[in-house]
Amino acid sequence: MNLSFYDRSRNTFRPHAVADQRRRGTAGWLWATALRRGTITPMISGSADTQRLRALALLRRVRDRIDREYAQPLDVEALARGVHMSAGHLSRQFRQAYGESPYSYLMTRRIERAMALLRRGDLSVTEVCFAVGCSSLGTFSTRFTELVGVPPSTYRRESAGATEGIAPCVAKQVTRPVRNREARAAAPHLA
Repeated sequence: MNLSFYDRSRNTFRPHAVADQRRRGTAGWLWATALRRGTITPMISGSADTQRLRALALLRRVRDRIDREYAQPLDVEALARGVHMSAGHLSRQFRQAYGESPYSYLMTRRIERAMALLRRGDLSVTEVCFAVGCSSLGTFSTRFTELVGVPPSTYRRESAGATEGIAPCVAKQVTRPVRNREARAAAPHLA
């Protein structure tokens, strides 16, 4: 790892600033004073792979927070603040890494949980909507229909008891919502 410094007074990077000061015989307090005043800013340059791995670790932390706190009122700004990024940068990086925006990922998690609660059949659609963290029944119904293909009330009526006798891990995989644009194409029929 190279330690370089940006010298604002000269508007240049100084990779060997410490060695230069020692060679000239200046005291270490000059160095500390320059750092404290802000005329020299430490910059750590690592390999591109190291920086990419750090960014992916932050994105994984955001994804894990969404998975854990899906029922809480989360927005992209709050998620970005948690990893010290701007909302726009987080959205771009998250989409590049996972193929969808943080908000879309959050809504998918909420709809997955809503599907499980609706299959149980003991809660109304409105109760399920608020239980998974949605604040608007209209938005919830629209997103549910978009992801699942049927309105929540129809899904509740038709899927009650549909996963009885199936292992929970298999039921989760089978009942995962599929976006319309991600719907699997039918296998070609070979005669």
